[in-house]
Amino acid sequence: MTVTELTTSEFKKKVMDFDKHPQEWVFEGDKPAIIDFYATWCGPCKATAPILEELANDYAGKLDIYKVDVDQQQELAALFGVRSIPSLLFIPKQGNPQMQVGAMNKQQFEAAIKSTLLK
Repeated sequence: MTVTELTTSEFKKKVMDFDKHPQEWVFEGDKPAIIDFYATWCGPCKATAPILEELANDYAGKLDIYKVDVDQQQELAALFGVRSIPSLLFIPKQGNPQMQVGAMNKQQFEAAIKSTLLK
């Protein structure tokens, strides 16, 4: 399993179709997910990327990990109010997603996954 880059159209299919549901969160995925909002020029984002790749392997089949380039997908970044990167969106199967701003180490990711996504 690897981290998958999302465009706006893929986001609508795999995560949430905000055109169909502009006022409420309706998750389209079949397992919990993490979305990394990043930019290619961002140092902390570059440090986070290999950790997310490791987690994608560790949790293959249990959760999906996506990344969104904020420079390429400005509509998605604006939709979630991303002002600082990396910003990480933790999406449980049920309930609303939670945003975490700033780089995280693997232990912090593990704790967030266990408390938010796989509880």
